[in-house]
Amino acid sequence: MKKKLVLFDLDGTLLDTLDDLSEAVNYALKLRKLPLHGREEYRKMVGHGVRNLVKQALPAELQADEALVDAALADFKSYYTAHIDKHTRAYPGMQELVTRLCREGVFLAIASNKFQEGTEYLVNKFFPGIPFVAVLGNRPGFPLKPDPEIVGEVLRKSGVRKEDAVMVGDSSTDMKTAENGGIQGIAVSWGYRPMEGIPGLQVARSAEELQGLL
Repeated sequence: MKKKLVLFDLDGTLLDTLDDLSEAVNYALKLRKLPLHGREEYRKMVGHGVRNLVKQALPAELQADEALVDAALADFKSYYTAHIDKHTRAYPGMQELVTRLCREGVFLAIASNKFQEGTEYLVNKFFPGIPFVAVLGNRPGFPLKPDPEIVGEVLRKSGVRKEDAVMVGDSSTDMKTAENGGIQGIAVSWGYRPMEGIPGLQVARSAEELQGLL
């Protein structure tokens, strides 16, 4: 183990949450008799916070209607909060990897663009007993990834130097967050964005391979 701190993205990296997110947005759209989307369409929309997700799911001509976005977001959150773990599952080997890293004394943190309450709930459900240095989601007054503030906050809380930290994620947003924060980035291949074939980028294709890169 070379790194002392690992910051994990949540959706698409540790957990497959896409079906529950898709159902919740479609619920909000169905209430308004608007066109629904499939899983693969939502795959391209996730990762930038739930407000942006709901906004992108609306027909293009309605996306500028902030009152509509607010109302649809409220319905999405109500449904999603009640059904947040209906289909969500950990990716193969990731619960075991997180547990192993914890036992080896590695500092662990979550850096997500999911709303804070949802982030905390899923982390507590799927990774109970893991003493994360920080579990950080989308919080009022804090910028979303790829802003480096979330990296700086975790570094301050852990006391770890930048060169001893790594960000693990499934998107270019995560890799840009790592770059902006001055730490290493490692991508995973099983998430919501195709990450293989990018020059110079380390990509793990399994939890076991990821462990070897950390």
